[in-house]
Amino acid sequence: MSPLAAPPYDLRHAAVALWLNAGVAAPEVAERAGHGVDALLRVYAKSIDGGAEIANRRIDDALET
Repeated sequence: MSPLAAPPYDLRHAAVALWLNAGVAAPEVAERAGHGVDALLRVYAKSIDGGAEIANRRIDDALET
Protein backbone atom coordinates (compact mmCIF):
# COMPACT_ATOMS: atom_id res chain seq x y z
CA MET A 1 0.00 0.00 0.00
CA SER A 2 1.22 3.47 -0.81
CA PRO A 3 2.09 5.64 2.21
CA LEU A 4 -0.44 8.14 0.86
CA ALA A 5 -3.23 5.56 1.09
CA ALA A 6 -2.60 4.73 4.75
CA PRO A 7 -4.14 7.85 6.36
CA PRO A 8 -7.56 7.55 4.62
CA TYR A 9 -7.65 3.81 5.38
CA ASP A 10 -6.68 4.49 9.00
CA LEU A 11 -9.43 7.10 9.28
CA ARG A 12 -11.96 4.70 7.78
CA HIS A 13 -10.90 1.96 10.19
CA ALA A 14 -11.16 4.37 13.12
CA ALA A 15 -14.64 5.48 12.02
CA VAL A 16 -15.93 1.91 11.71
CA ALA A 17 -14.48 0.98 15.12
CA LEU A 18 -16.03 4.13 16.64
CA TRP A 19 -19.46 3.31 15.21
CA LEU A 20 -19.33 -0.25 16.54
CA ASN A 21 -18.20 0.89 19.98
CA ALA A 22 -20.94 3.52 20.02
CA GLY A 23 -23.45 0.69 19.76
CA VAL A 24 -24.49 1.11 16.14
CA ALA A 25 -25.86 -2.21 14.93
CA ALA A 26 -23.45 -4.28 12.85
CA PRO A 27 -25.75 -4.42 9.78
CA GLU A 28 -25.96 -0.62 9.71
CA VAL A 29 -22.20 -0.20 10.13
CA ALA A 30 -21.58 -2.80 7.43
CA GLU A 31 -23.86 -0.99 5.00
CA ARG A 32 -22.22 2.37 5.65
CA ALA A 33 -18.74 0.87 5.34
CA GLY A 34 -19.55 -1.11 2.21
CA HIS A 35 -18.99 -4.49 3.87
CA GLY A 36 -21.06 -7.57 4.43
CA VAL A 37 -21.78 -8.18 8.11
CA ASP A 38 -19.62 -11.31 8.12
CA ALA A 39 -16.60 -9.45 6.73
CA LEU A 40 -17.20 -6.50 9.07
CA LEU A 41 -17.22 -8.70 12.17
CA ARG A 42 -14.25 -10.76 11.00
CA VAL A 43 -12.14 -7.63 10.50
CA TYR A 44 -13.43 -5.41 13.31
CA ALA A 45 -14.45 -7.82 16.11
CA LYS A 46 -11.16 -7.17 17.89
CA SER A 47 -11.95 -3.44 17.82
CA ILE A 48 -15.18 -3.79 19.78
CA ASP A 49 -14.42 -2.78 23.33
CA GLY A 50 -16.19 -3.01 26.66
CA GLY A 51 -19.51 -4.42 25.53
CA ALA A 52 -19.81 -7.18 28.13
CA GLU A 53 -21.46 -5.03 30.79
CA ILE A 54 -23.99 -3.60 28.34
CA ALA A 55 -24.69 -7.05 26.89
CA ASN A 56 -25.21 -8.51 30.36
CA ARG A 57 -27.62 -5.71 31.25
CA ARG A 58 -29.60 -6.22 28.04
CA ILE A 59 -29.80 -9.97 28.65
CA ASP A 60 -30.96 -9.42 32.25
CA ASP A 61 -33.57 -6.91 31.06
CA ALA A 62 -34.85 -9.35 28.44
CA LEU A 63 -35.13 -12.15 30.98
CA GLU A 64 -37.16 -9.98 33.36
CA THR A 65 -39.95 -9.37 30.84
